Amino acid sequence: MKLTAEQIVENWNELIKVIEDNFNGERKEKLLAMYTDLEDRMSMQPASSIDHYHNAFEGGYVDHVLRVIKCAKKVYALWTEMGADMSGYNEEELIFVALNHDIGKMGFPGEGNETYIPNDSEWHRKNMGRMYKVNPNNQFTLVNDLSIWLLQHYGISITWNEMLGIKLTDGLYDENNKPYFMSRTADSKLKTNLGFVMHQADCMAARIEYEMWAKTKSTSTSFKSAPAKNTYSKSAKMQKLGAIASKGEAGAAMKMFDDLFGDKK
Repeated sequence: MKLTAEQIVENWNELIKVIEDNFNGERKEKLLAMYTDLEDRMSMQPASSIDHYHNAFEGGYVDHVLRVIKCAKKVYALWTEMGADMSGYNEEELIFVALNHDIGKMGFPGEGNETYIPNDSEWHRKNMGRMYKVNPNNQFTLVNDLSIWLLQHYGISITWNEMLGIKLTDGLYDENNKPYFMSRTADSKLKTNLGFVMHQADCMAARIEYEMWAKTKSTSTSFKSAPAKNTYSKSAKMQKLGAIASKGEAGAAMKMFDDLFGDKK
């Protein structure tokens, strides 16, 4: 599965609109500053490294985050409808966690520090679906830990609910979350259901993305071809978007990403 240049641009616009519509004041300014700083990398990064995981293609990360936000709203509404106590957190905290739950996948600040880089091994791409590999130059870290660190790095304050929500989005896939989800006493149980809502939303989005991949699965060599070599600079991104657009939707798409990503005087 691949996104067109037009879809990549539209998704980025939609992501920025989420920030503009749901946050205010200094927090909004700092979020926009962080996303602007990471734009060239984030708009083109995959959501995972293996094709049958979820969204292991250029632009897959933003596509995944947008789907998680939509799923989180649906799951929140369902919990509300079924009588759950939703008073322990607010909608801004829900959207904040959904927006930033995987931002640690962007890697560390600075050129060449992205988490995922194209896999140059044809054998691994063809036989194992490993379209990307983890950047060996980066310090090992869990995604949620780096997500929280990045928010701190960019001066974005977070509430306890938001910190715990980001940490618990992976549910019991992360062994460190066991004490939160499998508490033995009433006093140690989670005080809100945000972690449950977010884990369900993330699972829903990832499963949908897997099913979309399964429907479009192909044995052609083009499907297993290497992703474009990533440097995540503005010029590199422009070249990649141009290459995508030239395969079918050059007109409107080229104008859209040129207007959005071109040099601005």
